[in-house]
Order: sequence, then structure tokens, then C-alpha cells
Amino acid sequence: MATAYSPNMEFHLKIKSGDIGRYVILPGDPGRCEKIAALFDNPVKIASNREFTTYTGTLDGVPVSVCSTGIGGPSAAIALEELVHCGADTFIRVGTSGGMQPDVLGGDLVIATGAVRMDGTGTEYAPIEYPATPHFDVVQALHQAATQAGHRFHTGVVQCKDSFYGQHEPENMPVSAELEQKWNAWLGCGALASEMESATLFIVGAVRRVRVGTILLVLGNQTRRAMGLEDIQVHDTTACVQTAVQALRLLIASDKQKQA
Repeated sequence: MATAYSPNMEFHLKIKSGDIGRYVILPGDPGRCEKIAALFDNPVKIASNREFTTYTGTLDGVPVSVCSTGIGGPSAAIALEELVHCGADTFIRVGTSGGMQPDVLGGDLVIATGAVRMDGTGTEYAPIEYPATPHFDVVQALHQAATQAGHRFHTGVVQCKDSFYGQHEPENMPVSAELEQKWNAWLGCGALASEMESATLFIVGAVRRVRVGTILLVLGNQTRRAMGLEDIQVHDTTACVQTAVQALRLLIASDKQKQA
């Protein structure tokens, strides 16, 4: 696929083929990229432009990268598209979220097995009836890594939206009745946590035939606050990041075995 607007490198990420590994971790915040890259061997900063910061290093002798996506579906789709252009085919989103079910506590990890499509970007790739689901290989690797590390985690559906304040201050929106009705529906259906990128990434990944998965840190839980329950607040993403890196190691080992 030709690069848009730029003949020599990707227009937004400012990278080219050979700059990145096949395996990529996708945080939203560019400020997390250096922390994640520090877990690689010999990490090198490749580029930084707008919300997109990219480092490349190795794990077990295999090139791997980390690239931030920014907030929300549009920039996440751009990052995924341009990384795929440059040869990447396996992705793990590492992000933060708000817990929705009362038993999903601050500090817990959530491995997404599907995502509610309240994003707009994904509808420009696939009809809304098409489900947003991660690749089984990535889910399996994340589950194994979290289990091995002994982390408290949940697996299930997450809710993805385009408006942060539509979730947290729906009463201030002209469409408040619709937002609150849908939120209650997702709660009733068992959605575990709310975030802003996975649905788009899963849809774009399916269309581009690449492997995508998500692991999230739960920062806190507004459902618990509304119920008058203790709401633990946790902002340390270390366990989430380390689990994603270990999952990449497992995927690398599995892929090597298949190729042998």
C-alpha cells in the first residue's frame, strides 16, 4: 500500500520499512513509550511526531517496537495503518480504563475479549454489525502472561467510546438520555471497563488481517463510587506493561516454533 502524501516515510509516524519490528506495543500516551522501551534490549528512539512516539529494540533477539496512538479511535487507526505499512503484524494495546462492574477494582488488569463499538472510526471500515474482537493468539498470550505473573485480572468485553466527558458527565450533554440508557445497558450486559481505542484497533486489525489484542489497567471504578463503595485509585501501569512484554515473548516463541 502506498504511503499517503509522503513518498519516503509514513506521513504521521515519520517511520519507514525497516524502522520497526513485527511486534508492537501500543500505549495511548507518548509519555509511556520510553518506560516500555526500557524493557527491550538496546532500545532506540526512532521518531516522534504529534501524538506518535516510536522506539525499537529487541526481545529474545527479535525486533520489537512501541508506538503511542494518542487518545481515541482516529489517531489509533492512523498508527495501526502506518505500522502495518511498515511490516508490523502483531499488536498489543496497553492502556488505562475505568472499571464498570463492582468487582473490577482499581489496580486490576482487564484483557479484552471483545469491545462495544461506540467509536466512529470503525464504522468507516466495517458495518456496525461486525463485531470488534481481538485475535485469539494475543488474548491467549496475555492470559498466560497475567496468570504466570499472579496478577489479579479479568477477561471479557470492554466498552469503547469517543467522548471521555460523554461518559463522565453525560448529564451535561444534549443526548444525556441516550448516553445514560446505553451505559446502563452495557453494565447490564456485563461490560468490564470503559476506554477509547480497542474497538477501533480490533476492527482495523481484522480488516488489515493482523493480530491485535488489549490489556488495560483499571484506574478506578465509577460504579463503585455511585454505590457508596470504596473506590481504590491506581495509576501505576507497571504490571500492565510487564504483562504485555511477557505476552510478546510468548508470541515470539510460539511463532518461532510454528516456523520451525
